[in-house]
Amino acid sequence: QVQLVDSGGGLVQAGGSLRLSCVASGRTFSNYIMGWFRQAPGKEREFVSAISRSGDRTAYVESVKGRFTISRANAKNTVYLQMNSLKPEDTAVYYCAARGGYSGTYYYTPGDMDSWGEGTLVTVSS
Repeated sequence: QVQLVDSGGGLVQAGGSLRLSCVASGRTFSNYIMGWFRQAPGKEREFVSAISRSGDRTAYVESVKGRFTISRANAKNTVYLQMNSLKPEDTAVYYCAARGGYSGTYYYTPGDMDSWGEGTLVTVSS
């Protein structure tokens, strides 16, 4: 399995921006569909976004559409999540994740993913 290290979280005021990064190692990065999930205190982990192996297809949960952008740089073994216009309800631990096979959709549940980063905390103050 691919190993993932995510970073970039922090404390930001509502309306601000952060960019999360996730660096992969151990396998050929371009063979993996990559995703971001988040888990707020007391809530289940939820899908945020995913991107195809080549980066030409993306998917977003409705609540972040128009504010978050997922991208990847296969030459750098890195996937990014640019988060703009952040809201207090975006506060969560954000996890990057990898999936080896395409299932016909880019909307995933946590159980669909094969590898996980350790998470990076994003706190948005009001």
